Amino acid sequence: MHETRTVTPAGRRILEAAEELFYGRGIAAVGVDLIAERSGVTKRTLYNQFGSKDALVASYLAERDRRWRSLVRQEVESSPDPVEAVTAPFGALRTWSRTSTRGCAFINALAELPDPSLPAYRVVTEQKRWLLELFTDLATAAGCAGPDTLAVRLLVLHEGALAMQPLPFDALTQSTELARELVRAGLGTREPGPDARRRLAR
Repeated sequence: MHETRTVTPAGRRILEAAEELFYGRGIAAVGVDLIAERSGVTKRTLYNQFGSKDALVASYLAERDRRWRSLVRQEVESSPDPVEAVTAPFGALRTWSRTSTRGCAFINALAELPDPSLPAYRVVTEQKRWLLELFTDLATAAGCAGPDTLAVRLLVLHEGALAMQPLPFDALTQSTELARELVRAGLGTREPGPDARRRLAR
């Protein structure tokens, strides 16, 4: 995970302003002058706190990642059965999406910052790898067959639903049910129905 640092009250205001602006307008469209103005600090304070715009972008993403992981863990811990535990990230996504209406901040950032040497790129990579590993761990703990393969399929469903979020129809509900069917099949409780198999074949 991105290296954490002690954030002062001024630094917290900078992060909050950066998140609002970067997520709402795009990273390239927002300069440090606007962030400093919005957070009520000088540019010198901003640079003293974060060092560079690249580092601030990485910190903004890392803070979102921290909150996302916390929400997912809460969903996992409150799951009533193995199927729900493995698919808990889908439930977390529904909660998360209520306040994040412009899709995935990490993929949005990756589209603007495709250079692997940038700290933001590493944060995005770590975030997606963490979710894949979580799916694998949950599927293994539940006793699903082929947990590695199942985890990749669940990640694809999850990220697909997230990417379609800004569109005017609900892909998350169908993705969540398909994810549950895949998990049930992995547990050997029942095979996916014909509709699910057709969706998988597309």
